[in-house]
Amino acid sequence: MIDRKFIGHLLQPSVLTVDRTRLQYFAKAIGEQNPLYLDLAAAQAAGYPDLPAPPTFLFAAELDSGANDQLLADLAIPLSKLLHGEQSFRYHQPVCAGDTVTVQSTISHIYEKKGGQLEFAVKDSRVTNQRGDLVAELRTVLVVRH
Repeated sequence: MIDRKFIGHLLQPSVLTVDRTRLQYFAKAIGEQNPLYLDLAAAQAAGYPDLPAPPTFLFAAELDSGANDQLLADLAIPLSKLLHGEQSFRYHQPVCAGDTVTVQSTISHIYEKKGGQLEFAVKDSRVTNQRGDLVAELRTVLVVRH
């Protein structure tokens, strides 16, 4: 059972400088074909200072930092029982190559269903840029099968 004491738990902040090459690689990896995400000239013609991050890219920022690995260790969730239940994104402004983003996540809720056979941990994240502007909010729901 996931200890409810972790509700309100803050993960270590994750900081990532967004690199143009990495954005292009990510876009190609997810099958993105819109030149906006692949070609600097197309992005600038659309009014962006550099390549914008594809919509799901910010999820990777926290994965890279190891904060999610630490979360699983803290909550004693074995990978063999873990399911990724839900992911949502709410954008407030674009993130582009050259930006440095900080992801700060909190465990906002832990609950169970099916008599404890399924446990859920909800993680809410705020993403700010190098100017301290809120650029996105993410929600992840982890599911643990028992």
